[in-house]
Amino acid sequence: MTDCTEQEFIERLYDVVYKLCSIAKGQSYRFKSKWDEYLKPFNENPHLIRSIPLSKEKFIDNIDYRIEVLKTLEHALVDGFYSIKSLLVTLYSAYFNDSAQFKKDFSKQDQVILKYLAAKEILGNLVQYNRMDHESVPLKYNILARNYSMMRLREIDDAEILKNLTKLNINFITLEKLHEIMSEIESDGFIVIMQENNHNRYKGGKPLELSPEGEKKYTQTLQPLIAWPTHFWRSFYNIRELNITPGKNIKYRGFLIKVLSKSATQGFSATDFVFKNLIKYYEKLREER
Repeated sequence: MTDCTEQEFIERLYDVVYKLCSIAKGQSYRFKSKWDEYLKPFNENPHLIRSIPLSKEKFIDNIDYRIEVLKTLEHALVDGFYSIKSLLVTLYSAYFNDSAQFKKDFSKQDQVILKYLAAKEILGNLVQYNRMDHESVPLKYNILARNYSMMRLREIDDAEILKNLTKLNINFITLEKLHEIMSEIESDGFIVIMQENNHNRYKGGKPLELSPEGEKKYTQTLQPLIAWPTHFWRSFYNIRELNITPGKNIKYRGFLIKVLSKSATQGFSATDFVFKNLIKYYEKLREER
């Protein structure tokens, strides 16, 4: 990290905002295009990321405009979360829920696999998102998504699964309910249960692999949508370029240092924190003009 002047910081901030505006525009267009190709019959209006009008000259020279843009961007950050949620809700409440299209495109066994596979590819990759939303996907798919990789490598027990769920803010599952869910997953063939007294141990069963025909259809239809959240999250909620040290002459330097240090961490929470507090920072400066 290097010290920067107030002007250098504003220009750096503009560069980051411009990057996020470009990602929001490109990724929202890609998401909607793929959605319209396949999921539009199940939900005509998925949640999209709002556009963010941006003028470099006005952003750098006009504090009112800068605050307005930062507020719009803050809302766009939330839009990203709800875009992913709209995908999961549409998949699990409509498309996967015995829809005629799902039954037409995939065999019965591939249908079972896809419900787990989608959760693994989205929730398994986006742990922070999963901490914020564990209502959109039925628990059995969420549980396998969180523990699938570990169970493919080694046995795990009830306590470890419950601990992993607690990390996702899922604190409401009793041991009895867990056993019921894990029995359902075993019935689907993806784990093997070994009983030890009143506790169980689990290891991986069949891999989450589609049939050759199912894999081909998946690649043509669902795969771009299911891959989208991970690509989007890792690019949009990444503002490490703001992990800089403000110069000693910058007003409220201590506050700014604390805020910008959060940008070293990738993800929604850190990005949202930074922009919420940058808005407060510039509103405070505006009050003092």
